[in-house]
Amino acid sequence: MRPKSSTIAPLVALALSCGLARTASAQANPRAEALFRSGKQLMGEGKLAEACTAFEGSERLEHSVATVLSLADCREKSGQFATAWALFLQADSQTREDAAKATLNRTAKQRAKTLESKLSYLTINVPDESRVADLVITRDNTPVDLAEWNRAIPIDGGSHVISGTAPGHETWSTTVSIAPQMERKAVEVPRFKALPELVNKPDPVGTIAPPPAPRVPAPPAPSPITRQRMIALGLVGLGVVAGGTGAYFGLDARSLRDEAVATCPPAACTPANAASAQSLNDKARRHGLYANVAFGVAAASVIAGGVLWFTGAPESAISVAPSTGEVTGAAIVGSF
Repeated sequence: MRPKSSTIAPLVALALSCGLARTASAQANPRAEALFRSGKQLMGEGKLAEACTAFEGSERLEHSVATVLSLADCREKSGQFATAWALFLQADSQTREDAAKATLNRTAKQRAKTLESKLSYLTINVPDESRVADLVITRDNTPVDLAEWNRAIPIDGGSHVISGTAPGHETWSTTVSIAPQMERKAVEVPRFKALPELVNKPDPVGTIAPPPAPRVPAPPAPSPITRQRMIALGLVGLGVVAGGTGAYFGLDARSLRDEAVATCPPAACTPANAASAQSLNDKARRHGLYANVAFGVAAASVIAGGVLWFTGAPESAISVAPSTGEVTGAAIVGSF
């Protein structure tokens, strides 16, 4: 079935008028012209996303009503009716006062009117209780003007992220899906939660707590081995050596005495044996004397060492330090 002439005429007029307008404008930027032609070719091949990108690039490089109309037509074919509607309105506004562009103006106005009945709308409601200081509402990362709050605004179909941020408050965000045409939805911005304050709250009594008293470190404990105790240890050591020497000579003296008795027993002692026994007995007496002297030295050394040890204890370390706080005074620290 062939399409009716009433539906073909606007499309033919749009295509012819866009081409004529683009040629008549004598574009000074060759890159803009190349992108425009590329967009036309891509649209003919059905590559709408690439075609729209090419038209946008051409329009950024150099403005042209023909480019705006072609981009609007591309957006409409892509199902982005709100964007296409806005572009047709832009072309209508830019050609309204130019008689040479009357055909373009009629085409843009008619296309915008046709699309208006298909538009979907999204309302972002911001109640008074949600309007904190410096609140910023964004739609797909683009700030929403304050004038658009609580109003139904045309929007392309698809998923859209609505967010809100304010200093000192938690961030809020939600995602809303809307049909490409003839659907109305609303998003309610909730009351924002305040973040906890990071500063210290003032003292409810209004007083300032006194600073804590400085802690005075305890002095190091004195060594238990003083010079006097070192001497005491030396004397005790001498006493041990002397005691050992005394024990040696004492045992040797007893052994010599026993040997003298065995050499000259009282019942059968010859003159020769008597002389030998006398020599052994004299030696035993000398060793006994040595043992007594050594035992005496050992006893005296141990006693003197014990006295020096107990009297040579380290002195008590006592220090006095000032104390500040609620009570002013002095602190005494030490070890005893």
